[in-house]
Formats: sequence, structure tokens, C-alpha cells
Amino acid sequence: MPQMQPKADTAQSWRAEIAATFRLSWPLALANLLQMLIYAIDVIFIARLGEAPLAASALAVSLFGLVLWSLSSLTGAVAPLISAELGERAPALRPIRRATRMALWLSVIVGLIGMGICLLLGPIARITGQDAEIIALSTEYNLLLIWSLVPMILASVLRNFVSALGRPIFATAITAGGIGVNALGNYAFIFGNFGAPALGLQGAAVATIITTLVTLAAYVIAIRLDRGLHRYHIFGRWWAPDWRRFWEIVRIGTPIALTVTAEAGIFGAAAFLMGNIGASQLAAHTVALQVAALAFQVPFGIGQAATIRVGYFYGARDSEGMRRAGWTAIIMGTGFMATTALAMVLAPKTLLSIYVDPDAAKNAVLVGFAAQYLTVAAAFQLSDGLQAVAAGALRGLQDTRIPMWIAIFSYWIPGLGVALWLGFGTPLEGFGVWIGLATGLTVAAALLIWRWGRRESLGLTRRPGHAAKRPA
Repeated sequence: MPQMQPKADTAQSWRAEIAATFRLSWPLALANLLQMLIYAIDVIFIARLGEAPLAASALAVSLFGLVLWSLSSLTGAVAPLISAELGERAPALRPIRRATRMALWLSVIVGLIGMGICLLLGPIARITGQDAEIIALSTEYNLLLIWSLVPMILASVLRNFVSALGRPIFATAITAGGIGVNALGNYAFIFGNFGAPALGLQGAAVATIITTLVTLAAYVIAIRLDRGLHRYHIFGRWWAPDWRRFWEIVRIGTPIALTVTAEAGIFGAAAFLMGNIGASQLAAHTVALQVAALAFQVPFGIGQAATIRVGYFYGARDSEGMRRAGWTAIIMGTGFMATTALAMVLAPKTLLSIYVDPDAAKNAVLVGFAAQYLTVAAAFQLSDGLQAVAAGALRGLQDTRIPMWIAIFSYWIPGLGVALWLGFGTPLEGFGVWIGLATGLTVAAALLIWRWGRRESLGLTRRPGHAAKRPA
């Protein structure tokens, strides 16, 4: 069991909270970074097939990734529920088992719906005027790729389960193992090695399916072999429903999924805006955004840890513990992003070299634009870290509906509005679009931090239907 006992608000308890948050967040952040590496491996192998297959895979993954991220966020609402049950009555075997079981049920249901949404790729591609060859390739790839969606969401639920119960290192180890499986799968099925058929682009989808199934199996085995996790018997009586917990996950998780969609949507919209400005600006935008996304994985992991830590104290009805856990995570996330912001200002070409050769003559225009965009990215690193961790802390209080509206407003009103105005109404062009992105993130961060700071007066720390305070 995780060491999460509430303590007095002293310097010692703050140090203990910092240590606990660090122990929980670094494996999650590393797992996030490793997950990005899995996607990067796909790109590396597919790129060897040529530009058309690479473009086709990118088109399919743009929709598939959005659906996966949103639905995993929905079922991820099980994490604050598990943490709250632990805080209230650890080990809470039955309620945690039932909550996890319902999250697994929900994963299958929404995963099947998500597969249907992904099948709209062809019509969407035609409406947006994509090349006929790219549409044909992406549709074939997508028809296989969608079969990995349900097991991916199931694995995400199990990742939340092991992390909330103090085993985040399992997520790191299993994701790291997935890198090797994915690389071997791509090598075998794309090019026909190890006696496998040479399937080209479709081989990459086969590799993804295999990697996903191996990852899911690894979580099941890890849970079975770990005595602390196995005692929850989350796979026992899997057919028995608990509709109250099912709808509780839906109630908490749906706003999270919509928040994720709103954030992903504004960055997708920014890509279309950059494409209207120029091909070089779009390419620079893509590379600079990858650098920013890489840095974002750390505060994202800290935000996941904040959900678990705050959720534990929320279940224990310990307002001081909630305060410590939330502010500790926010300070840690902001501190890291301040470091990455400094790196973007002082060494932009070094960071860009992760993805392109900054000294190659053919990349001169791209690198010039990307370096400009990174200066804006440096400015919004703090905002991005703040909004990610503050949102995670609020999720620990099971407060997701208002943060959803904050995200939708911030990204799509001031964010998109400034991007359109500066990008197309001034000579700033792509630089102005990035200022718009920074504006949206900054407004979201300010409003979410304000809501976190007002959590007591807004009644967010009072758990509905429970006693006001339990003795520590």
C-alpha cells in the first residue's frame, strides 16, 4: 500500500509530501516519455516506406490518437475514485475492486464506440480535401489500427489501478518493454523479416496491435503476481455490475474527455491555420510542437500524481492534506517547466536537433521559424505546466465539470481568437498563431489556479454524501 497517512502541517510533513509526490510522479512521467518513444518508433519505420505511407499514417493517427486520448481520459476517472476510497477506508478491497471492474466495462463500451468514430476517417479525409492516394493508404491502415483501441483503453485503466495503489513503476517497466516489442513487430511485419509477411504500412498496424496485447497481458500478469494488487481480485466476478460506480466514473470522466478534446482540438486547429500561412511554417510548427510536447510529459505525469495524492486526502476528508498535495505538485510542475523554458531560450537548436538536423541547408527556413516558435513555447511552458497540474489536483477533488468549461472557453475564445487576429490580421503570421496558443494556455492556467485556491470556499473539499470530517 502507498504510504499516504495524513500528517500535521509542518515542515516535516511538507518534506514528506514532496518525497511522496516525487516517488509517484517520476515513474508516471517516464512512462509518458517512453510512450512517446513508442510512437516515434512507428514513425521511424514507416518513414522508410516513403512520404505517402508516412503521410497516410499521420492522417490516421491524428483521429485515432484523439479518440484514444479522450476515451482513456474518460475511463481514467477511476484513479481519483480509487484514491478517495483508500483515503477513507484503506485497503477498501470491495469498493476499489468494483470501481476498477466498472472502468473495465466502460473501456469496452466506449472503445467499441471509438472504433466506429475512427471509421469516419475516410469521409473526413475526403471532406478536408486530402489526396486520393493518401486516403486509400490511410483507410487500409486505419482498418487494422482500430482493433488496438479497446485493449489500449483497458491497459490504461490497469495503469491507473497500479499507479493509484502505489505501483507506478509497473507502468514504466511495462511501457519500456513495449518499446522493444513494437520495434521488433515493425521490423518483422513492415519489411517481412523473421519469416513474417511483408505487409508494408499495414504491418505497422499489426505491430501496434501486438504491442498493445502484450502490454495488456503484462499488466494482468503483474497484478496477478503482486500480492498487494492481487488481493483486490479485480478480474473476479467480472460479469457483476455496480451501476452506481459505473455512472460515477461516467459523471467524473466525461468532462475530462471533453477537456482533452478541447485542448487537442485547438492544437489541431493551429496546424490548419499554419498550413494556410505556408508549408515551411507548418513544418516548423510541427517540429516545435513536438519539442513542447516532449517537455509537457513531465508536468502531465506530475498532474497524474496530483490526482492520486489529492484524491487520497479527499477521501480522508483532510483539507490540509489536500492543500499540501495540490500545492506541492503545482510547484514541482512549474519548477520543471521553468527549466525547460530556459532551455528553449538558451539552446533552441539543440532541442530541435532531436527531430531535424539544424545545420543542414535544406532545413534552414524550417529551423528559423521553429526557433522563433520555441521562444513563445518558452513563455507558455509555465502556463502549460500550471494548467496541467492544477487540473490534475482538481480531478483529485472529483471536480471536472467547471474545469471543462474553463478549458473550452480559454482555448477556443481568447486562444483561437488571438491566433486568428495575430496570425492573419498582422504581419506576425505563424508567430502570432503561437502567441494565440500561449494566450489560451495562460488564461486556462490562471482560471484553474484561481479555482484551486478557492477550493474551500467553493465547497470542493467536502465529499458529497459523507461525514464532514473523520478523525485522522
